[in-house]
Formats: sequence, C-alpha cells, structure tokens
Amino acid sequence: MAEFGDLLRALGEFGLYQKLLILLLSLPLLLNPFQMVGQVFMVVEVPHHCDTSWIRAVGPNLTQEEQLNLTLPRGPDGHFEQCSMFSPVDWDLDSILAYGLNHTEKCSSGWVYPLEQPPSLLTEFDLVCDRAVLNDVSQSIYMAGLLIGAMIFGMLSDRIGRRPVFLTCILLQGVFGLGTAFVPHFYVFMAFRCVVGAAVSGIMIAVVSLATEWVGVSHRTKALLVTHTAFAIGQMSVAGLSYGIRNWRLLEIAGSAPMFALFFYIWVLPESARWLVTKGRIEEAKKLLQKAAAANKRSLPPELLEQLKPEKQVKSGSFLDLFRTKDLLKVTLIMSCVWFADSIVYYGLSLSVTDFGLDIYLTQLAFGAVELPARISCIFLLEWFGRKKVQGILLLLAGLVCLILTGIPEDQPVVITVLAIIGKFTATAAFSTSYVYAAELFPTILRQTGVGLCSTMARVAGILAPLIIPLARYHRAIPKAIFGSIPVLVALFCILLPETRGVDLPDDTGNKEPPDEEQKTEVSL
Repeated sequence: MAEFGDLLRALGEFGLYQKLLILLLSLPLLLNPFQMVGQVFMVVEVPHHCDTSWIRAVGPNLTQEEQLNLTLPRGPDGHFEQCSMFSPVDWDLDSILAYGLNHTEKCSSGWVYPLEQPPSLLTEFDLVCDRAVLNDVSQSIYMAGLLIGAMIFGMLSDRIGRRPVFLTCILLQGVFGLGTAFVPHFYVFMAFRCVVGAAVSGIMIAVVSLATEWVGVSHRTKALLVTHTAFAIGQMSVAGLSYGIRNWRLLEIAGSAPMFALFFYIWVLPESARWLVTKGRIEEAKKLLQKAAAANKRSLPPELLEQLKPEKQVKSGSFLDLFRTKDLLKVTLIMSCVWFADSIVYYGLSLSVTDFGLDIYLTQLAFGAVELPARISCIFLLEWFGRKKVQGILLLLAGLVCLILTGIPEDQPVVITVLAIIGKFTATAAFSTSYVYAAELFPTILRQTGVGLCSTMARVAGILAPLIIPLARYHRAIPKAIFGSIPVLVALFCILLPETRGVDLPDDTGNKEPPDEEQKTEVSL
C-alpha cells in the first residue's frame, strides 16, 4: 500500500502547484490583521465635553465660551471637565449669572465633539467616560469570536473538509465585515465583530491545514512561514490604510470589501488530497494528485496511484489522557501556561498602540514590520539553541520589556515606543516558537487535543487582554505590570520542559517510538 508521503515525493514536495497554493492561502491573511487591530484606529481619543445646550432655552444669545463657562466645571488643570456638567435648573439667565451653578452631575444629554473631527466609533457611539469601557469589551468579544471559531470550524474542517470551511469563512468575513460598516448601534457592531472573529479563526485553521497537508515534510515550516509573513505585511498595511481613511465606516468598507475578490477560490482552491484519502474518497484524491503532478511537470506512476488506500489510523487518545501520566501532565500544564503568556503579552502590546505617546500610525507600521524578522528568525534560533532555551528566553525578554515600560516616564515617548517594539518582536517570536514546541511535545494520538487545549488558553488570554488595558485609569503601570509579570513567571517553568530538538516524536502516551511521519496531525493557530 502506498503511503501519502510517497506520492508527495513523486509529484514534488514543494513544486509550482504547492507554491501557487501557498500564495492563494496567504492572500486572506493580508486582510485578517485589519480585523484584529483596525478598531484601534477607529476610536482615537478626541477632546469632548457634555452637551449643555439646555441653557440656550434661557440664553439664546450666549456665545460658545459663555455657555461653557456657565455650565461646565473646571478640573485642577484649569480645563473643562469632560465627563461632568452643572445640573440644569429652571432659572432665568439673570439668576444663573448672579448666583452661578454649583451642583454637578454626569453628562445627561450626550457629548459634543470638534466639528472638524471625521466620524469615528468614539464620536458616533459616544465611547467616552463611563461608556469608554465598551470599546475594550468589543475587542474581547472579537477575541471570544476567535475562540468560538476555533472550536466550531476546527471540528467542521475535520468532518466536511478544509475547502468548504475556508470558502464559508471567506464569505462570513466578507459579509459581516462589510455589514459592520452599516450597523446602527454599537451592540450590533459587537455582535458582527464576534462573527468576523469566528470567520478569521476558521480561515487560519483552513490555511494551516491545507498548507501542511499539501507540502512535503521538509518544506512545511517554510510553507507556514510564508503565510505568517503575509499576516505581518497585512499589519503594516493597516497603518497606511488607517492613515489615509479617517472615516470609520469607509475604513471598515476598505478593510473588508476586498475579501469578496477572493470568491474565485470556488473554482481554483483544491481540497486536501490527504484529507480525501483519510475519508476514503480515493478517486477524488487521485484526480487532484494527478493535477498537482502535471503542474509540477512530474508524472505519477500508475502502479503507485493504484496502491493508494486510506492511511492506517493510530489508536486515538482522549482528552483525559493528557492528565493521566506525570510527564504528560507536566507538559500539558506548562505549555497551556506558555500559550496563555504568549497571547496576553502579544495582544496586550498590539492593542496598546495608542498608549505609547508617538504617532499611532508610525507605531503600528513598526509593529507590523518587526513581525517579519521575528517570525523568520525563529527558524534559525530553534535549530541553533533548541526549543526549551528559545521558548524560555523569549518569554522572559517579552515580560521584562513590559516591566521596564512601567518605570519609563510618560514624557519619553521615543524610549517607550522603542521598548514596545522590542517587546513585540520577542512576543511574536515566542508565539511562533510555541507552535513548533507544543506539536513536538505532545504524542501523535493527542497532538490535536493537546495543542487545541493550548490554543484555547491563548484565546482566553486574548479575551482578557483588552479588559486589562482600561486598568490604566487607576495607574498607568498596572496593565504593563500584568502583561510583563505573567510571561516572566511562566518563563521560569520552561526549565521543567524536555528538549525536543533532534528527538523522535512520541507516537502515543506509552512509548517514544517515532510516529509515521505522514500520520502527524497538524494543528492550526
């Protein structure tokens, strides 16, 4: 019986067919970063104050300055309060001028913003004062969508195939992303963002599955790296797009509508031939393999195709098996914490781009640019120094940078931004390392389950990160202290993990025999 790996070697492990496929899979990842960080540029802080037009009923001839002086209290810095006003009274203007207003209350009639300010989420849905937290809640809801998408589309990808999941998620991201630009209420906005998050997660799952299952073993890292660099390029493009389009609805359209251009994938995107074989759909798999061989200018021996049969399945394990043995329990607990720490420092820095004091568009451009070398360098670092050292040191550095940021004065924006960029580099590299390390630590029969659990912990951290950022209102150092202390603590536990560089992968929980290379389960972000 022919193994699928034999067929890949015969048709070319990374020929023209696979390169074109990787290009197709990379295009959606150019657009996905907009959904992750685009909202940051739709809620830029602007001056505002309570709407006190009530006084116009008794003083229609008051100037704007007179109206504000009479109806708004001033703070210790001498500026008008943004979230409070003097309580309205039913006096005449002469009485108000003679006695003044003393009792204050929260804004009861909305807020006033600069007339020259383009429409933004902040100004249109009043995301200020007590409502400012809704912006961070909506980011957490998007992260929850990522978690839901990973759970739903992960199972669907194994059941109905990678191709239909990929196409469905492109449709969902396009429709609900574009629909977000026309929502009438912020709660509808949050619901749409949740669906978009689920679709983004589904696209990532399908991309990684198709990339790894169509490419030979020796080229899988390279294939995934290309798709990850596309995500980094997309992060840089978000800065330019947001700088050029300041109206949030037009920005949402510009960031979401291009997804509809990818619907030609219906005719060109192949299903995973490996997945078809495991489902017993041999004839469909043969046609795709022959098509791939023709594109690579190779020919598949007919006798090799005739031997193609469904691969022998390794005895499956259960979720509880992750906790049955001492060694696997240790790996499960520590790696779950590692992914949690990776995610909380990565998203904590990514979503704090407005807090570093310099131009947010340049900062975002630098954040995107630093991800390219971060992801590429991991290939060499892991081979030179091993998984355990790289994972622990990168997490430690990312945490230390965040802790150092807590002690930098606010009047040093350049220093803060440079340190934040270094932190983003190390956090990105640590996250990339975790995918490799976790897949090598868990045995084949539990690899999907183990890394799936780690990914769930990462999504939980992603949900929490936007909710930690508002703690800066109590003290500016609190969020960075949390984002920094968790990775530092977890980095110390990495010492307890085994090294996997050059070590054969375990097949099941009871042996250390190397698994059949073609039976490895690839797990997506």
